[in-house]
Amino acid sequence: MPAENKSPALRLVLGGANSGKSRIAEQLVVATGRPRRYIATAQAWDDEMRVKIAQHRLQRGPDWTTVEASLDLAEALAAAQPDEIILLDCVTLWLSNLMMAERDIQSACAALCEGLAQAPCPVIVVSNEVGQGITPDNAMARAFVKHQGHLNQDLAQLAQEVIFVTAGIAQILKAAP
Repeated sequence: MPAENKSPALRLVLGGANSGKSRIAEQLVVATGRPRRYIATAQAWDDEMRVKIAQHRLQRGPDWTTVEASLDLAEALAAAQPDEIILLDCVTLWLSNLMMAERDIQSACAALCEGLAQAPCPVIVVSNEVGQGITPDNAMARAFVKHQGHLNQDLAQLAQEVIFVTAGIAQILKAAP
């Protein structure tokens, strides 16, 4: 395998909403030179989200294989080819999807971590850091923050590299060996 194709098996890119984390993650994917697979978790519930999804697809261009997986990420990960690199964007929307579908969050998160550990190619995961704000005023939002925080901790433990993005600037929290 050429040197430019070497990549940590798992990278986690964290940041707040609209921090630039997806753009940074896309740049990391492109820099590997590998065929690109994008696993999209967003669901188009309204016109604004439909436009946002279309703009993201157009921005990425035709060099990406896009797989829509709003709930079953393990299956989408397993379907990748060994020469590819996956961008999973994002686990925050996926977690929201699970909660709205009233799925077992702990089991789904465990299955995701297992799927990432067994992925046939490198994966870059995008996730929102939601624990730096105020405590939400309702039970569902507090449950979401709790689940997201635990999932981010599990992903950071599993990842070889963790990057935090603020105002479009990437900071390495955990460096790849």
